[in-house]
Amino acid sequence: MSAYRKQQLKYIIADIFSAVVVWIAFLLFRWLVYEGKVFGVNSVLIPAFNFFEPLFLYPLGCFCIYYLSGYYLRPFHKSISKEIITTFIDSSIVAFGAFFIIIIDDQVEMYERYIWSLVVLFALQFIICYIPRLYITLRSRKQHKEEPSVTIEQTQDMDENALYEEIARVFPSGKQIYVVPRMYDILTGAAHINELNRSPYICITEQRMSDAGICIKRASDIVLSVLSLVILSPLLLILAIMVKCSSPGPVLYIQERVGMYGRTFNILKFRTMTEGTEGPVPQLSNDNDPRITPIGRRMRKYRLDELPQLINIIRGEMSIVGPRPERQYFINQIIEKAPYYCLLYKIRPGLTSWGPIKVGYTDTIDKMIERLKYDIAYMENMSLKLDIKILFYTIGVILDGKGK
Repeated sequence: MSAYRKQQLKYIIADIFSAVVVWIAFLLFRWLVYEGKVFGVNSVLIPAFNFFEPLFLYPLGCFCIYYLSGYYLRPFHKSISKEIITTFIDSSIVAFGAFFIIIIDDQVEMYERYIWSLVVLFALQFIICYIPRLYITLRSRKQHKEEPSVTIEQTQDMDENALYEEIARVFPSGKQIYVVPRMYDILTGAAHINELNRSPYICITEQRMSDAGICIKRASDIVLSVLSLVILSPLLLILAIMVKCSSPGPVLYIQERVGMYGRTFNILKFRTMTEGTEGPVPQLSNDNDPRITPIGRRMRKYRLDELPQLINIIRGEMSIVGPRPERQYFINQIIEKAPYYCLLYKIRPGLTSWGPIKVGYTDTIDKMIERLKYDIAYMENMSLKLDIKILFYTIGVILDGKGK
């Protein structure tokens, strides 16, 4: 297990354990108040539900909120002030959520006791959650553990192609990549300072979307993909039967593509061509390609052949919205004209994106380079709002039969 994953796991375990302690402490508080041992109250907050179910659901809810807030995304080198603010906001959401979902159903006579419950729950949540987080953060700093990173020096004899070649070489390591800027980068504002103990730098791997946005995007990918597989399962079965009956060969076509961090993965598609017709050298396809089967042509028109990639999304190899992944053979040709292609490695490839919508099916290297411009623009302006907009455009393309 990498140091990154170990540090993430420390925070996750601490948060789940803290949530259990919080709920038990809150339960004891309610019992003490109910027994009249606190504030002299004789009867208060009689629970109208079973406390053992929330004992499981409460930590699960806490974890979901912490994950969606992006807290676990950068487990190293956390800012103390930012950690306090994040924990405060997360604790507020947890407390209000638990209050309105669970506690509001209690049968009580005095509404003031509702307020006491909310205040006590928030205080317990914030304090008990923050102490272990602070301990882990300070301990990692004491042990000089920082997020694994690589810094690339731009020497005087390094041209643009050599720089991007070095970036592409480092990407598969999954480390943060920093480039020491030249004077031009500093003067134009491309370089910036995030921490006072660092020199100005350009972070190649930094995403424009916020940490919370990245985590919400990933959670949405999983939920939507699972729901789509369930809802579309009859259609998937029909397509599989039609592919099998159309020509000899497997139902699914598995092809190696390059994804996030420049790592390869096997993309899944319904087979749309006759088996074994590509040969040793990869070939691009077009509308009149004789290798395409009749059912394959119909599926391509409405992009139905791409549906098995919902499994790639669930695996974490792809996203619903993101640049289309390519084969290394064609990437090598793209890089000759556009060496900055490797910048796409910072995000997951997608089922659809702005590039395919604007350029359409890419059957030449020049079209791939044209699509790359839109993919770079998408990457630099990533947002959940933009993803929703692209999805609506994609639905329109599919309904119009312009997938090919």
